[in-house]
Amino acid sequence: MRSLTIAICVFAFALTALAQGDRGTITGTIADPAGAVVVSAPIQAKNVETGALYSGQSSATGNYTLSQLPAGSYELSVTVPGFKKYVRQGLQVEVALTLRIDISLEVGSASESVTVSEAAPLLKTESGELSHNVSAQRMDELPVLSVGAAAGSSSVRNPTSVAQLVPGTFLNANVNLKVNGAPANTSSFRIEGQDASNGYVAAVPAQVQPSVDSIQEVTIQTSNFAPEYGQVGGGFFNYTMKSGTNQLHGTVYDYFVNEVLNAATPFTVSPTNPNEKIRTVERRNDYGFTIGGPVVLPKIYNGHDKTFLFFNWEQFREFKNINAQSATVPIQAYRDGDFRRALTGKNLCPTATPNCDPLGRPIMENTVYDPTTQKFASNGQIVRDPFPNNVVPFAAMDPVFLKVQALIPLPNALPNALTNNGIYPYISDRVTGIPSFKIDHTLSSKDKLSYFFSEIYTGSQYSNTTGGADGLPEPITQAIGTFITSHMHRVNYERTLTPSLLFHFGGGYQDEFFGDDRAITNYDAEKELGLKGATVKRMFPSFTGASNSQGGVKTLSSGTNRNIWYQKPTANLSLTWVKDNHTYKFGGEARIEGIPTLLYSATNGVYNFSAAETGLPSTQGQVLQGGSAGFPYASFMLGRVNSARVAYPPYMRLGKTMLGFFAQDTWKVSRKLTLDYGLRYDYGTYLKEQYGRIPNFSFEVPNPAAGGRLGAVIFEGDGPGHCNCEYAHNYPYAFGPRIGVAYQINSKTVFRAGWGVVYNGTPDNNGASANIPVPVDVNSPSFGEPVMTLRNGIPFAATPWPNLDPGQFPLPGTISAPKVAIDQNAGRPARQVQWSVGLQRGIGKNVVVEAAYVAN
Repeated sequence: MRSLTIAICVFAFALTALAQGDRGTITGTIADPAGAVVVSAPIQAKNVETGALYSGQSSATGNYTLSQLPAGSYELSVTVPGFKKYVRQGLQVEVALTLRIDISLEVGSASESVTVSEAAPLLKTESGELSHNVSAQRMDELPVLSVGAAAGSSSVRNPTSVAQLVPGTFLNANVNLKVNGAPANTSSFRIEGQDASNGYVAAVPAQVQPSVDSIQEVTIQTSNFAPEYGQVGGGFFNYTMKSGTNQLHGTVYDYFVNEVLNAATPFTVSPTNPNEKIRTVERRNDYGFTIGGPVVLPKIYNGHDKTFLFFNWEQFREFKNINAQSATVPIQAYRDGDFRRALTGKNLCPTATPNCDPLGRPIMENTVYDPTTQKFASNGQIVRDPFPNNVVPFAAMDPVFLKVQALIPLPNALPNALTNNGIYPYISDRVTGIPSFKIDHTLSSKDKLSYFFSEIYTGSQYSNTTGGADGLPEPITQAIGTFITSHMHRVNYERTLTPSLLFHFGGGYQDEFFGDDRAITNYDAEKELGLKGATVKRMFPSFTGASNSQGGVKTLSSGTNRNIWYQKPTANLSLTWVKDNHTYKFGGEARIEGIPTLLYSATNGVYNFSAAETGLPSTQGQVLQGGSAGFPYASFMLGRVNSARVAYPPYMRLGKTMLGFFAQDTWKVSRKLTLDYGLRYDYGTYLKEQYGRIPNFSFEVPNPAAGGRLGAVIFEGDGPGHCNCEYAHNYPYAFGPRIGVAYQINSKTVFRAGWGVVYNGTPDNNGASANIPVPVDVNSPSFGEPVMTLRNGIPFAATPWPNLDPGQFPLPGTISAPKVAIDQNAGRPARQVQWSVGLQRGIGKNVVVEAAYVAN
């Protein structure tokens, strides 16, 4: 059965691939002066900028449709014997929209012509969908494209910002997009007709976006999509990219932010000029250039009317000197082992019994107890003696700790304060670049080919010398440089098989590499610190928990390290057939997503400290007056670790496949009434690890580590250690009928309505693979007893990857549960029922007012 499923998927991909149109359409009827239809009239649309010709003819009912037209300016011409040549100029074809142009021929000679230069009507008379078109010029002219201010973005101008111009949308900092009340970040993005959504982190489309200056226009479809548009929740963003033309043209630009142009902070005084207010330093530049035109190689090739190139280069740069947030670092006395300032003078014993330890001594808050003096009191409880004067002698200090402490800077902001006593400025560099180009080539009068390429690289890097965003220097800073590089390839091919039959194929590939990096890599903790136990010599170890309200040190760590490579090949195919009053379109789509992931979390060891290891064991369970005995930084100083974890780097490859098929018809019932209807079928697999290496919790499997009680982990797939099963089921019934109607009440008024069922894709993990699996801490065997010491290294072995042991949870001495439980319905996509009803009314030549009720 599995082989049959694979064969069906391969066959479906080969035949139908994808079909998400970013092209426009011109349609209408051709009639004589008496209003009778003209049959088989040849009609031609010419792109006035490139000279490309698109041909068709009227059907037996006088209807014509020219589809798959790239967005741009067109001239329409009809030449029929016995009639004057008809020419209609100034027609602007928009992305994924249909333009209706009815043609009335005049009797006369073909050598005569009638030229109409009237602008195309703004009324949408050919479908019931709700959509909004935004041109590149409009994006530039309206203040919706911020430079560098958007949280979670690459800081370059983000075309998703145009959603702010569309009714029913909500956009917050370019990372929280909602359309018509649908769940956030369920929109779908198409570039040059193929899926371009960020399948790894859907909330951040900026990581895969094209450059604004390379976009010709974008159409945002918000409701009642035609069946060819699917696998979407809220909003369909359809981008078409600029092409070169017969005229060489270009631009140079720089969008910049500078505090000189900003309003000053009210009620402040500049420290450098008492007559000025304070302006926060803010400097960003988003600059680049474009050039487009015919491909001409002198004496070799003349590409006028045939081959065109458009190139865009854009880069964003931001450099800041930043005063980091305050950090807690140990004062000099603590570094010397002198913890007298940690003593608060508070007796933790109840007032009625001020000497409440088993030896009849008071228990003073933050007293540091010497673990080497541990003994049993007469009542059987374990007691220790404090270090004299609360001072740890140098001989007792752990040698690994001493090497780590030498890397910690001294307090510089408030040298005498115990906490928040260090502020270490750093330099933040952010660079994003988006080069792209598009080549269009006319193979013949019937064949056209285009190729688009785009890259986006973005990085946030911290200075190697002045520290990171937490104020600490390499290698102990948690700050980490994040670098993202994505690529996009698009190929589109159209062939006019007959004047009424058009074939389209598109193929593409998109990837996104998400990598964390640092100035210091390949850190060998055993060589540099004498700390044994790391499984990978890559990062600085993590030391946590060594601070409290009386000082110590904040977490020292090299941050999360991971390499994630999101890959997505795509393709599409469709066939458009004009027959009488009908325009039929058939096709499908498919995309394959893979996410190879290599995680380095905890491979260097994570060591957590607490007050218990330098505290008084007899206080376990004892009622105290708040606070605790012992001191976390002193426990760190002695190298006594309360809990630890170490792991081998897991390598995973999550992925899924999405298929879609559709059949639709636009039926011109009359010159006033148009029906568009059809059916779409979507099939998607749930996101799964290719080799079944991610553990999933099962309520039905006996756990050998828990006495055979039900509740263990299983691994999907076949073979030893696997359950010969699948975690979830793929949904086979995602049929989405669609219907729309447009009725032209009069020359200025159109009634439009639609209804349809839309399925989104199966869920992505939105970056969750970066946290799968999470190693579990090995904890202290008993109160105050360390799980290990730094000088001796990790005494337990890291669990190998992959670990197929069904009893790996819970760990000995814990009740920890597995981190993953996959829903059995993970293969079922979200379903949405959409409908709308509304009116369009033309007011003058260039204004249309529309009112619609939209529901999900």
